[in-house]
Amino acid sequence: MTTLGAVVRPQLAPERIRSVVDVADRGGLEEVWLWEDCFREGGISSAAAALAWSERVRVGVGLLPVPLRNVAVTAMEAATLHRMFPGRVIVGLGHGVQDWMAQVGARVESPVTLLREHLVALRRLLRGERVSSEGRYVTLRDVALDWPPGTGVDVYAGATGPRTLRLSGEVADGTILTASTSPDGVRRARQLIEEGRRAAGRDTGGHKVVVYLLAATGPGAAERLRAELEDEGAGSEAGLGVAGDAAAVAEAVRRLADAGADSVILQPTGDEPDPEGFVRFVAEDVVPHVAEDGHR
Repeated sequence: MTTLGAVVRPQLAPERIRSVVDVADRGGLEEVWLWEDCFREGGISSAAAALAWSERVRVGVGLLPVPLRNVAVTAMEAATLHRMFPGRVIVGLGHGVQDWMAQVGARVESPVTLLREHLVALRRLLRGERVSSEGRYVTLRDVALDWPPGTGVDVYAGATGPRTLRLSGEVADGTILTASTSPDGVRRARQLIEEGRRAAGRDTGGHKVVVYLLAATGPGAAERLRAELEDEGAGSEAGLGVAGDAAAVAEAVRRLADAGADSVILQPTGDEPDPEGFVRFVAEDVVPHVAEDGHR
């Protein structure tokens, strides 16, 4: 059965995150995802607080832009979360929005090369290895974590273009796809990820695909969805976003699951008037519909 979750959008003030996470945790939702969009909440600090405020819900960070941090710091922070909250942490990394990276002087000539070097080094550090690396962007000299996670942990990569999707298949454990990904886009992404996996000789183990689904419900839902898709320049590809009741949202989830999504994370519009209510809607209304579909 497809894993379901919800996004806590970074347009929400930090002091509001706790109440939304509390609704998800008490409502039985499987996952809550946080973003590190410039220049809003920090991804690791928000995730640590969300994990401490909750008891069972898994918390994903999607994404941490790698130009903003040294890989050793990423490893230290990720390892700390995994040790304090085992089994409840998902960390995703991406090459960042290039305009934002330029604003802070962190834009690099080859974002894909940086992401590759960061992912390879991070996964080795989290396995408890001692790492030396002299890459184009990542340099480590005899570095090992004192407190690596007690067990192996997955590292996800955010990807959109063909090169990054193949890279994710080569070196990551899972891929995160944006809400601008239709069911056909998920199928294409799966093919490119598998190409990368085959090229790297990764014939064993699985590769999870997480897809965000822009969703709106309640009064004005269709208008809010349309406005956000237009604002994001998402184009007219069929299957982007869904507005309506729980049955309509569940049907959109099913289409993404059939296309190859392992997890579908419902993303409210940036102007969602009731973030707590949106998460409650996902947990109490959408999840049962999806569960029914899974047993037909």
